[in-house]
Amino acid sequence: MNSVNKGKQGENLAAAYLQKSGYEIVSRNFYYQKAEIDIIAQKANVLCIVEVKWRKSEIHGAPHEFVTPKKRKLLARAAEFFIQKHNWQGETRFDIVSITGVAPNITIEHIESAFYFF
Repeated sequence: MNSVNKGKQGENLAAAYLQKSGYEIVSRNFYYQKAEIDIIAQKANVLCIVEVKWRKSEIHGAPHEFVTPKKRKLLARAAEFFIQKHNWQGETRFDIVSITGVAPNITIEHIESAFYFF
Protein backbone atom coordinates (compact mmCIF):
# COMPACT_ATOMS: atom_id res chain seq x y z
CA MET A 1 0.00 0.00 0.00
CA ASN A 2 1.47 3.35 -0.94
CA SER A 3 1.60 6.23 1.52
CA VAL A 4 -1.28 8.16 -0.11
CA ASN A 5 -3.63 5.16 0.17
CA LYS A 6 -2.40 4.44 3.70
CA GLY A 7 -2.99 8.08 4.67
CA LYS A 8 -6.50 8.02 3.23
CA GLN A 9 -7.24 4.69 4.93
CA GLY A 10 -5.93 6.06 8.23
CA GLU A 11 -8.14 9.13 7.91
CA ASN A 12 -11.14 6.92 7.11
CA LEU A 13 -10.46 4.79 10.20
CA ALA A 14 -10.04 7.90 12.35
CA ALA A 15 -13.23 9.52 11.01
CA ALA A 16 -15.25 6.34 11.67
CA TYR A 17 -13.76 6.09 15.17
CA LEU A 18 -14.64 9.73 15.93
CA GLN A 19 -18.19 9.30 14.61
CA LYS A 20 -18.68 6.23 16.82
CA SER A 21 -17.51 8.40 19.73
CA GLY A 22 -20.23 10.98 19.03
CA TYR A 23 -18.32 13.48 16.88
CA GLU A 24 -19.72 15.06 13.74
CA ILE A 25 -17.24 15.29 10.87
CA VAL A 26 -17.36 18.93 9.70
CA SER A 27 -14.60 18.79 7.09
CA ARG A 28 -11.85 16.51 5.81
CA ASN A 29 -8.60 17.44 4.13
CA PHE A 30 -9.07 21.17 4.68
CA TYR A 31 -6.25 23.07 2.97
CA TYR A 32 -4.96 26.54 3.71
CA GLN A 33 -1.72 27.66 2.08
CA LYS A 34 0.80 24.88 2.82
CA ALA A 35 -1.22 23.34 5.65
CA GLU A 36 -3.70 20.50 5.61
CA ILE A 37 -6.02 19.56 8.43
CA ASP A 38 -6.88 15.87 8.15
CA ILE A 39 -10.22 16.07 9.98
CA ILE A 40 -12.25 18.86 11.52
CA ALA A 41 -14.81 17.39 13.90
CA GLN A 42 -17.32 18.81 16.33
CA LYS A 43 -18.81 17.47 19.53
CA ALA A 44 -21.13 19.75 21.51
CA ASN A 45 -19.59 23.23 21.42
CA VAL A 46 -16.01 22.05 20.76
CA LEU A 47 -14.35 22.20 17.35
CA CYS A 48 -11.57 19.61 17.08
CA ILE A 49 -8.68 20.03 14.69
CA VAL A 50 -7.54 16.44 14.22
CA GLU A 51 -4.19 15.23 12.91
CA VAL A 52 -4.07 11.53 12.01
CA LYS A 53 -0.81 9.59 12.36
CA TRP A 54 -0.35 5.91 11.56
CA ARG A 55 2.76 3.80 12.14
CA LYS A 56 3.26 0.04 11.68
CA SER A 57 4.90 -0.19 15.08
CA GLU A 58 6.10 1.95 17.96
CA ILE A 59 9.74 0.87 17.54
CA HIS A 60 10.75 4.44 16.65
CA GLY A 61 8.13 6.08 18.88
CA ALA A 62 4.38 6.43 19.14
CA PRO A 63 2.63 7.88 16.07
CA HIS A 64 1.58 11.06 17.88
CA GLU A 65 5.24 11.83 18.61
CA PHE A 66 5.72 12.53 14.90
CA VAL A 67 3.59 15.69 14.93
CA THR A 68 6.45 18.18 14.74
CA PRO A 69 6.44 21.77 16.02
CA LYS A 70 6.42 22.90 12.36
CA LYS A 71 3.32 20.76 11.65
CA ARG A 72 1.63 22.15 14.78
CA LYS A 73 2.28 25.70 13.58
CA LEU A 74 0.82 24.91 10.14
CA LEU A 75 -2.23 23.27 11.73
CA ALA A 76 -2.76 26.31 13.96
CA ARG A 77 -2.57 28.66 10.97
CA ALA A 78 -5.08 26.60 8.97
CA ALA A 79 -7.36 26.29 12.02
CA GLU A 80 -7.31 30.04 12.56
CA PHE A 81 -8.33 30.58 8.92
CA PHE A 82 -11.14 27.99 9.19
CA ILE A 83 -12.42 29.55 12.43
CA GLN A 84 -12.53 33.03 10.91
CA LYS A 85 -14.04 31.83 7.63
CA HIS A 86 -16.86 30.02 9.44
CA ASN A 87 -17.20 32.54 12.28
CA TRP A 88 -16.74 29.78 14.86
CA GLN A 89 -17.47 31.08 18.36
CA GLY A 90 -17.02 27.96 20.46
CA GLU A 91 -14.02 26.25 21.99
CA THR A 92 -11.29 24.86 19.71
CA ARG A 93 -8.78 22.18 20.52
CA PHE A 94 -6.08 20.20 18.74
CA ASP A 95 -6.41 16.42 18.87
CA ILE A 96 -4.35 13.58 17.43
CA VAL A 97 -5.71 10.21 16.37
CA SER A 98 -2.80 7.80 16.72
CA ILE A 99 -3.06 4.50 14.84
CA THR A 100 -0.58 1.69 15.42
CA GLY A 101 -0.31 -1.67 13.67
CA VAL A 102 -1.09 -3.27 10.35
CA ALA A 103 -4.72 -3.74 9.32
CA PRO A 104 -6.70 -5.58 10.56
CA ASN A 105 -4.63 -5.65 13.76
CA ILE A 106 -4.60 -1.98 14.64
CA THR A 107 -4.93 0.11 17.78
CA ILE A 108 -6.59 3.53 17.62
CA GLU A 109 -5.97 6.11 20.33
CA HIS A 110 -7.71 9.50 20.38
CA ILE A 111 -5.58 12.05 22.22
CA GLU A 112 -7.72 15.04 23.14
CA SER A 113 -6.00 18.41 23.63
CA ALA A 114 -2.77 16.86 22.34
CA PHE A 115 -1.19 20.31 22.13
CA TYR A 116 -2.10 23.95 22.56
CA PHE A 117 -1.40 26.80 20.23
CA PHE A 118 -3.56 29.88 20.70
